[in-house]
Amino acid sequence: MGKFRLAVFNTQPPHLYFGGVERRIIETTKRLSSQADITVYSGTKAGFKKPTVIDGASFVPCYSTDKVFPVDNWFFNRSLSKKAGEINADVYEAHLSSGYGLLKTLKKQGSSKPFIHTVHGVLADEYEQARRNGYQSFRGGIANQFMRRLAKLEEETAKNATLIVTVSKHSLEKMQKYYHVDKAKVRIVPNGVDPEKFKPVGDRAAVKRQFGLDDKPVVLFVGSLIPRKGLPFLVEAAKKTVKQQADTKFVIVGDGPLKNQLMSSLDKANLSGNFAFLSGLTEDALAAVYNCADVLVLPSIQEGQGIVLLEAQATAKPVVAFNVGGVNETVLNGETGLLVNRGNSGELADALLKLLSDESLREKMGANGRRFVMDNFTWDVCAESMLAVYREALS
Repeated sequence: MGKFRLAVFNTQPPHLYFGGVERRIIETTKRLSSQADITVYSGTKAGFKKPTVIDGASFVPCYSTDKVFPVDNWFFNRSLSKKAGEINADVYEAHLSSGYGLLKTLKKQGSSKPFIHTVHGVLADEYEQARRNGYQSFRGGIANQFMRRLAKLEEETAKNATLIVTVSKHSLEKMQKYYHVDKAKVRIVPNGVDPEKFKPVGDRAAVKRQFGLDDKPVVLFVGSLIPRKGLPFLVEAAKKTVKQQADTKFVIVGDGPLKNQLMSSLDKANLSGNFAFLSGLTEDALAAVYNCADVLVLPSIQEGQGIVLLEAQATAKPVVAFNVGGVNETVLNGETGLLVNRGNSGELADALLKLLSDESLREKMGANGRRFVMDNFTWDVCAESMLAVYREALS
């Protein structure tokens, strides 16, 4: 089969964001540009106003507003619907809820071209987990109601798609539970990591000095500051951790609507001095930050897979996380990291302290983690699997 035309849709510009979805798009399109003519359509966020070409793939802005999710998502879907006649592709792929408007328009126009819906964390599950966990603010409750609506749209898109791709067995189980999708049209293609970018460095102390961390123990969090990432649990765990290891530095890489709430919580807990916030990093800088860490922590209450877990393990760092979602498919508990019960901040702190106090255990788990990732989770494997999905859809 010769080159085919692939159109990919995602609300956030993949080249300007570092979320797992965005990294998947960047890494797979780069590896498949010799096999397909790829155009990525995304919202006008983070200053993305003009079309650009990256590693052989074209990136095209579609008006979305630069407001917070899901307002931007709604405008993006509206823009895509209006541009349906201009999007000339052989196969379409939408991530999350970024293409429901276009799929509806294509159906109305009688299009028979294949449409692939890639689901990461199942939104209905995210809504349910957040509802169970409760919210600390009025804004959080409103955001969760929007999530409920988007989950309905995600369900509708999945049922109408030609094929569904998801990142873990867990996500498949949740789709069957909440959306009752036909299992026969679901393909599991995990996310990956580039082990040449994310790898341990020799002079770790020099890297730590670049970020002003010196010889302090560093616990790293990478991700969006949104409800499902469980930052309040990390604050509680930090209280216990700092009592026993006062110089611990928690480095937060990411931004999001809960940043002000998080900083307020840290002020009240007298922990501001133990936290550092980084955002707007280049990918090279992000890889360097992983090398600053002694441990990566991911206190998510819902996670389809957790790409940051792969990146940390590729960098030979042990991880600590709640045993939720697809995390136990990504981390070997007791071998590459420690998984604890969902929402238990005390257990989270104990796991952090265990690793921070035992350098030989950190090194052993780190080495295990890099081998595990290189054997099972790379972007090359992910791209080849997605190429097989595209060709199946086209056939």
